[in-house]
Amino acid sequence: MTGTVPDPLPGWLTAARRVTVLSGAGISTDSGIPDYRGPNGVWTRDPDAEKLVTLSYYVADPDIRRRAWLMRRDMGALDVRPNAGHAALVDLERQGRLRALVTQNVDGLHQAAGSDPARVVEIHGTVHDVECLGCRARTAMQEALDRVAAGEPDPPCHACGGILKSATISFGQLLDPDVIDAAVAAARDCDLLLAVGTSLQVHPAAGLVDVAVRHGARVVVVNAEPTPYDDVADLVVREPIGTALPRLVAAG
Repeated sequence: MTGTVPDPLPGWLTAARRVTVLSGAGISTDSGIPDYRGPNGVWTRDPDAEKLVTLSYYVADPDIRRRAWLMRRDMGALDVRPNAGHAALVDLERQGRLRALVTQNVDGLHQAAGSDPARVVEIHGTVHDVECLGCRARTAMQEALDRVAAGEPDPPCHACGGILKSATISFGQLLDPDVIDAAVAAARDCDLLLAVGTSLQVHPAAGLVDVAVRHGARVVVVNAEPTPYDDVADLVVREPIGTALPRLVAAG
């Protein structure tokens, strides 16, 4: 079924008691954070911007690192707040129906909205921390941005002098196996997988749909554009996330 949120909601949707959510960039666009792959996405408009989040370019080219720090500075200056989509998932958790919230986003807006950090699985890391590519020391992003503002265009690690990068997973960088294991476990142990604002084109995140289906879960996709998994979904919703999601997670 593809279209709008049905009224009334199907019984299998309201009866779901172990919901695993997979969220992507689309849930944060109403908060002022642009997506990457959509028609007006960052990489659609400027393909070279992808180099800023590609590990090989970042390590090899100091100019790429300087541009990346300026991008982080500009993003940090935005007044970004959770929106109705994030709030709806907090409501789902308060109903006692949320198994886990697996997110491809690095913005921390789920936690800012009130989602329990213990239930949030950030498979691509977080933009709120900085990690050294040498000694793996972690510090707060704001500390590094303060150094940039003070005149260090490419601040090195205080501990070892190594290259600092946001604690996010760049292209060409290995995912944390423990985080992926947690995401797979959440997909395996749910009766409904709710994919929200994700193109379902990036693996292994997209493969969580396959895991959920193999273990008997229903699937709902809420996304503005078609995804490769629309044909296996029990329900596909094209309405804006901020209005669709509160209705979809209404208490059963």
